[in-house]
Amino acid sequence: MQKNTLLKILFSFLFFSQMGYSQVDVVYNDLVWSDEFGTDGAVNPNNWFHQTQIPEGGSWYNNEIQHYTNLLTNSFVDAGSLNIVAKKESFTDQGVTKQYTSARLNSKFAFKYGRVDIRAKAPNGSGTWPALWLLGKNINEDGGYFDATYGNKNWPACGELDIMEHGIFTDKPKNYIGSAIHTTSSSGNTVNKGGIQASDIEQNYHVYSMNWSPNQISFLLDDVLYYTYNPSVKNASTWPFDQEQYLLLNIAMGGFAGTIPSNFTETSMVIDYVRVYQNTTVDTEAPTSFTATVGKVSGSAVELLLNALDNSGNITYTATYGSGTSVTFSPSGASKSFLISGLSPNTNYTFSVSATDATGNSAVNNPIVLNAKTTEIFECSGTDSEASEGLFSQGYKYAFETIGTDVKITFELLDTDKIGVVAYLRKQTPFSETQMTNVSGKIFTQTITGQTTGSTINYAVKFAFEGGLSVTKYFSYLVGNSCSLGVETSSELKQFYFPNPVEDKLYLELLDEENHIVLTDILGQKLFEDEVKSFHTIDMSAFKTGLYFLRVKNSLGTQNFKISKK
Repeated sequence: MQKNTLLKILFSFLFFSQMGYSQVDVVYNDLVWSDEFGTDGAVNPNNWFHQTQIPEGGSWYNNEIQHYTNLLTNSFVDAGSLNIVAKKESFTDQGVTKQYTSARLNSKFAFKYGRVDIRAKAPNGSGTWPALWLLGKNINEDGGYFDATYGNKNWPACGELDIMEHGIFTDKPKNYIGSAIHTTSSSGNTVNKGGIQASDIEQNYHVYSMNWSPNQISFLLDDVLYYTYNPSVKNASTWPFDQEQYLLLNIAMGGFAGTIPSNFTETSMVIDYVRVYQNTTVDTEAPTSFTATVGKVSGSAVELLLNALDNSGNITYTATYGSGTSVTFSPSGASKSFLISGLSPNTNYTFSVSATDATGNSAVNNPIVLNAKTTEIFECSGTDSEASEGLFSQGYKYAFETIGTDVKITFELLDTDKIGVVAYLRKQTPFSETQMTNVSGKIFTQTITGQTTGSTINYAVKFAFEGGLSVTKYFSYLVGNSCSLGVETSSELKQFYFPNPVEDKLYLELLDEENHIVLTDILGQKLFEDEVKSFHTIDMSAFKTGLYFLRVKNSLGTQNFKISKK
């Protein structure tokens, strides 16, 4: 069994420093609080508080059926480990009799930002729900350690961070451990989550870790990253994690964990250590070699190419533009592609970009000012795979259609590896989320009413599924644009372009003697623009294989054509 020796802690963080840069945004090195459980008997009262008060109504949350006690039979230290024991036994407390007992420990230590490492064995039997987690110090929960002094926020406004849970994932195999984020943006539901299959968690020790920075929250099993929470918009609804949180260790029984076997007698969670790391050494060294340039530009997004060096190993980049601000981060010396999405088409933008380290030290040449103009948006429907959060394995289809003063928005998730999919329509400004209606399969729709013709709207879709979520890029749509859904009008049928797919030359037969044409790639980047007659030839022999968009504007109006290049 590992114990807290200076040599082992030094070794572990030498290892983390080598592995962590590629997995987490901020590496925390200084041990600020721990319990190594070195003294047998009762848990250290300076570190832990037994939460035993039953919530109003006489039952614990989620239909759990245990009493939490401060008895030595439910929590004790033995041979260098904390044992939390759930038992089948009749026990009466606070005037209520229950048939199971367990322990729920609150740390008397709360902190903001850092890394938590907990080395533990956890029960994996049916009906048991072991958990290692955190709650906001400001939670209004009668009986909690911090409630009387700091409790001014109801759950989930206080924020909840679940480092490890087992036994509540009915569609997952045994030894699948999960992590989750609970906030008001998800109405407290388990939407923002991730998980990983572990080797036998009851027989084997694992290190369950959470790395929490101002930018993101990452979860790791045995120092392997498996889930990161990083909402594109951070506010009180999505990010209550700018306040201190405290640790909880417990085993719940029944409820979401399912039926308890009739032959159950007791089970234990054995915890070798709990360690919290932060960076306490003052860093005065500012980032150097900061560069920023403009990359690809589309109708709704501008790519910024960023790089800088810093001794902390990580750089935070902040881009301000008009009333907007976007933040990203990247390891020191790594080129970062930062996509600013949700922009208006055909618009000049000035970006003021700064680089800072985790301490807030600013690069000497802050800020770098960049100018870019977004292109026109020609497509109301199509296929894409770009994500503003998470990843897509195949991508998604999108379509915008104006119906009177309403806009119907439809998205289809193409990923075949996602199950239990729920979709939420995200409005960029002001930020909001609305659950979409499932049409069939993985097709979802939502109609927004009372829109003004000629105005530009910006929306993305969050697909939540078992094990995580992925968010599309933001799409800008001009209300009233008639190119939606790719349906040809009668005038489009009379204007010809052939062959399609094209290998060398694309021939146009148009109905007007004066035509304005624009060719763009799939990202919306303009390749050429010209004024042409009714019969015209476009030489596409030099273009790469792929999908292109041709916009034709004449007296008949504007039509958009998809061109496939062999």
